[in-house]
Amino acid sequence: MFFSSHSMLPKVVKRRVHALKRLQVQCANIEAKFYEEVHELERKYAALYQPLFDKRRDIVTGTAEPTDEECEWHSDREEEEELAEEVKEKAAIEDAKKEEATPQEDPKGIPEFWLTIFKSVDMLSDMLQEHDEPILKHLRDIQVKFSEPGQPMSFTLEFHFEPNGYFNNAVLTKVYKMKSEPDASEPFSFEGPEIIDCEGCQIDWHKGKDVTVKTIKKKQKHKGRGTVRTVTKQVPNDSFFNFFNPVKASPDGEMDEDSEFTLATDFEIGHFFRERIVPRAVLYFTGEALEDDESVSEQDDEGDDDDDEGDDPKVRMNS
Repeated sequence: MFFSSHSMLPKVVKRRVHALKRLQVQCANIEAKFYEEVHELERKYAALYQPLFDKRRDIVTGTAEPTDEECEWHSDREEEEELAEEVKEKAAIEDAKKEEATPQEDPKGIPEFWLTIFKSVDMLSDMLQEHDEPILKHLRDIQVKFSEPGQPMSFTLEFHFEPNGYFNNAVLTKVYKMKSEPDASEPFSFEGPEIIDCEGCQIDWHKGKDVTVKTIKKKQKHKGRGTVRTVTKQVPNDSFFNFFNPVKASPDGEMDEDSEFTLATDFEIGHFFRERIVPRAVLYFTGEALEDDESVSEQDDEGDDDDDEGDDPKVRMNS
């Protein structure tokens, strides 16, 4: 016998369904513990990746030069590109003969490594303004740090800058706070860790260099005397560096739609830095990861609803 609705079930059966629901809540609590252990595992492996990421930073910034052996790499695609380059080089040599070329110094490290990534990834280039670009040329490294055992679950993005003429901070940070426990009022909605809030940092801008504000001039008329004077005031300005001054999640869950959307986008960007950009930076620099991301999104568009990363933290919006 099939019952299409829970309300139509006989009382004795309903009673047993309630028992199953209680078991389901216990399952959700065990699942939450599982994700806490996953977080610990991520922390453990982050320590193993770090020496490789440190070496990456040193090569990018030019503080270390890789050996010939470390630079050995070959792919069919690069072979095709090299052939095309040879043709271009021959043409360039002919041009160079016509006019005396000035000798150029070898560039240090990999110039504009992180800026190139920012400009290549749609999610980041949407935030990027022209006035941000000279600042991001000074970005040396981006690191992900996981919260310590016993601390509330979170991860921190660290943006390491070389000394520059824009601000005094050596490191800008963004902390993403997470929760991995079923909600008491909605235990069955639990699907793993959720980002529930984020916290930026204070940027110590040099005078006149703060790109997150712009100065506008406004004419103001005196009510009594009728005289007109020009006043200057600072108003917010679009900039990537607003990323470090995020909208705060409301503790009571009351937020307008725009704020909710802004916060959800922020959570998505933080997760993208952590899961994609930082671990696979060179592939975003070369564009190879962009092709992978496009092929994944095409598969999703074709109706593949499977999440390609089972332990992605969900974005939680209080409503």
